[in-house]
Amino acid sequence: MSWVVDTCVIIDVLEDASEHNGVSVALLKRLAPDGLLLCPVSFVELAPAFEGDIKRQCDFLDETGIRYKLTAWLMKDTYCAHAAWYRQVAARRAGVAPRRPMADILIGAFAMRHDGLVTRNPSDFADIFPSLAIRVP
Repeated sequence: MSWVVDTCVIIDVLEDASEHNGVSVALLKRLAPDGLLLCPVSFVELAPAFEGDIKRQCDFLDETGIRYKLTAWLMKDTYCAHAAWYRQVAARRAGVAPRRPMADILIGAFAMRHDGLVTRNPSDFADIFPSLAIRVP
């Protein structure tokens, strides 16, 4: 299988001067033998970081070894996201959970089908996906 790399960790690697760069790069190097991949949602989220230059973004991902071309979204991911979004909205309406962007739900659902998620924002995912393996740089 493979580890899904969250958008924030990709940005850490992209920004050499980031305070999180070193730990994010180190964790990705440790997990690389298991495989690293990018959720299609994160691919879209990264557009501003690369100023909309899709070639530059693809070149960067190719250089880092993070797979993105064959990371298909499956109906299984849709069903997982559907259930997670229901739980999230119900918890928010009950006043026991903060608002969450839909992108987090989609990325978490995608990661459920893989080894887990590499993110600096574990609390954004842990409550709604309690069985998701999460690694934090």
